Amino acid sequence: MVSEILMGFDETTLAYDLQRAHSADIWFLRARFFLWGIIATTGGFLIGHGIAAAGVNLYAMVWDGFWEMWYGLW
Repeated sequence: MVSEILMGFDETTLAYDLQRAHSADIWFLRARFFLWGIIATTGGFLIGHGIAAAGVNLYAMVWDGFWEMWYGLW
């Protein structure tokens, strides 16, 4: 369902097309993959840097939470 909304085709159509795909079709599939990969990676880095710039230290929070949970077990 999500792929139909985002990409315009479903898994069955993709499997059928890949069986009879032209080399240009494969190139466009790869280009779409790389485009969304670059967008997702860049967005992830921007979100991560924004969290750090806001002063939130996720590593320290996870580490402290781990030890609080560990000592809470005993």
